[in-house]
Amino acid sequence: MHSIIDVFSFTLNSSNRLSNKKQIGCYKTMIHSQLPLIDLHRHLDGNIRPQTIWSLAQKHDIVLPETNFEDFIPHVQVQGSESDLLAFLSKLDWGVTVLKTLDDCKRISYENVEDAYNAGIHYAELRFSPYYMAMNNNLDVADVVAAVIDGVKDACNTYDVQINLIGILSRTFGVEKCQAELDALLAHKDHLIAVDLAGDEYNFPGEMFVSHFKQVQKAQLNVTVHAGEAAGAESIWQAINQLHAQRIGHGVACRTDEKLMDYMLQHDIAIESCLTSNFQTGTIKDLSQHPIKQFLAKGLLVCLNTDDPGVQGIELKNEYNIARNTLGFNDKEIMQLQENSLKACFLSASEKLALRNKIRNIV
Repeated sequence: MHSIIDVFSFTLNSSNRLSNKKQIGCYKTMIHSQLPLIDLHRHLDGNIRPQTIWSLAQKHDIVLPETNFEDFIPHVQVQGSESDLLAFLSKLDWGVTVLKTLDDCKRISYENVEDAYNAGIHYAELRFSPYYMAMNNNLDVADVVAAVIDGVKDACNTYDVQINLIGILSRTFGVEKCQAELDALLAHKDHLIAVDLAGDEYNFPGEMFVSHFKQVQKAQLNVTVHAGEAAGAESIWQAINQLHAQRIGHGVACRTDEKLMDYMLQHDIAIESCLTSNFQTGTIKDLSQHPIKQFLAKGLLVCLNTDDPGVQGIELKNEYNIARNTLGFNDKEIMQLQENSLKACFLSASEKLALRNKIRNIV
């Protein structure tokens, strides 16, 4: 078995981006080519390229903590692991600090689609917090939503990858800010597929946001919620029972509650698992003990995702490599993870079939 460091050593280069050709070479045996490669838990504002952050800072005369790009990387990218979730999340801050204009928001959205395409991903649901992106430079939150939509749309006209958007309510900023964020998202609800609750789960529990998700339900948008990452199984129960979550982001704490896992199994409530992220946030100390294997063996609808690839310095195929080499997943289990991603995604049955057929070159 390989350690997490072993996996990282051949995944990253100095710019933290492998060429598409190299990626294919590294990972050609890791996934099943007749099934789509899908990323359902991928933060757009957590995937701002370090080089883009550097470039925008120069453009807007924003002072950075380093004068050399290589020295700057540790400020925006995790090196090893962090002490906790909040320390990990702080790595995202420079990326949004340099978003001075709506064109900047559009640029990073475009680049997110390009990155997904270059990573060999066929379908992704990109999630973003418009308030988090807007707040440093007093941008209009609804305008940020529109800029993200435009950037993704333009990129999808260039790159052969299918993308949907998930709007985030950033619980860290409190109830009122989340309401303003939700208002901005609902103003563009026809361009969104779901709403998520993310941020400081421990200090801002889901009970504070029940009224917000009643509005999400009324708008007929899907729901995914970050839960069971920094808090326990009770956070997941709350997300399901009061916020009506159809998917749970991370959900590591499920392992402590057999009744919860039974309920999720019975109701097909998916777990969006992010291996490297759980290690880097300190949620999991030893990746070889990650509960994803327990979840899969129980038949839960668990799938593999990146989380914040720009901050983590990884891509989705890296996560499949860890599943195989660190957790010992076999071909059947890897295939099941891919099948679960397709089943759990917020596409209609006909759209899922079309995506599957496209990969099989049947359409």
